[in-house]
Amino acid sequence: MQMNRVFGPLLTLTLAVAGSADAQELDAGARFFKQRCQACHSLTPGKNSPAGPNLVGVVGRASAATDFKYSAALKASGLTWDVATLDQFLAAPAKLVPGTRMAIGVPNGEQRKEIIAYLASVTN
Repeated sequence: MQMNRVFGPLLTLTLAVAGSADAQELDAGARFFKQRCQACHSLTPGKNSPAGPNLVGVVGRASAATDFKYSAALKASGLTWDVATLDQFLAAPAKLVPGTRMAIGVPNGEQRKEIIAYLASVTN
């Protein structure tokens, strides 16, 4: 029973992204991305931003793996942007990677889930 309390939400988030997200979830994710992320991040292939890396294909990618000037902390993190890691990072970037330059988090778990599902749908 205790394991379900700990892993249940993570499993739900993993299954939601691993399976095909429904159109409503992707629409919500696109809306939250535009509101919370787009000022610093691009989803246009080949388009970089001076404030944050391009996020096309980010789900499954190693951290600091694109042509962007990442913080030393993120370069040294050795993270892979899977669903669970993105969820932790978006909740509190500096908690997961002390020294990261990303200062804005998404405290709402449902919004994070929708943003991650949307990011998973944006590939090259």
